[in-house]
Amino acid sequence: MAPLRLGSIAPDFTAETTAGEINFHEFIGDSWAVLFSHPADFTPVCTTELGEVARLTPEFEKRNVKVIGLSTNDLHDHAEWVDDINEVNNVNLKFPIIADKDREVATLYDMLDSVEHDASNVVNGIPFTVRSVFVIDPAKKIRLILTYPASCGRNFDELIRSIDSLQLSDRQPIATPANWQPGQDVIVHVSVPTEKAKEIFPKVREAKPYLRFATLPEESQ
Repeated sequence: MAPLRLGSIAPDFTAETTAGEINFHEFIGDSWAVLFSHPADFTPVCTTELGEVARLTPEFEKRNVKVIGLSTNDLHDHAEWVDDINEVNNVNLKFPIIADKDREVATLYDMLDSVEHDASNVVNGIPFTVRSVFVIDPAKKIRLILTYPASCGRNFDELIRSIDSLQLSDRQPIATPANWQPGQDVIVHVSVPTEKAKEIFPKVREAKPYLRFATLPEESQ
């Protein structure tokens, strides 16, 4: 199977989740989606991560993003783990978590760890998932891929910032600079001549011929 790259169609699958059986492409529908994986239930870093995603659920919903987790335990373990997540983080987790006990989805998305990377994440020769993130658009294309080691908790504020950038660049001929935040100036796409950019944006500043900053109209942000 060809490796997944940005622009690849996200592989479809059917799986059992804490919200019932889902077909992934049907689950996405006309929305964006975030698929993020965990090595196993009752793991400390992931317990904090799932709690943070539950807390940020309204922010994902505002951006038309559906969130779905994945872990390599069964539904019974998932249910008990969700209780822990809610208690520890003072949240009410409602998004689905895939029960990928046989690692079928993890294999499909090339999420499995290796002894060379982290021997503690391979038990009795059976690899667990690395902590991957896939952002998928309504056309089912993969737009962002992140992979974290077991020791480093994910930054979900950064994930939301990246989604804001992706969605904005789909609507406008722009890119976003380093550390960009919504409402700040953007970069005019290299395909747009400066004179044309001045017709599109209320303010254009040329730092270099190849680097033009633009202020977006308030209604476009």
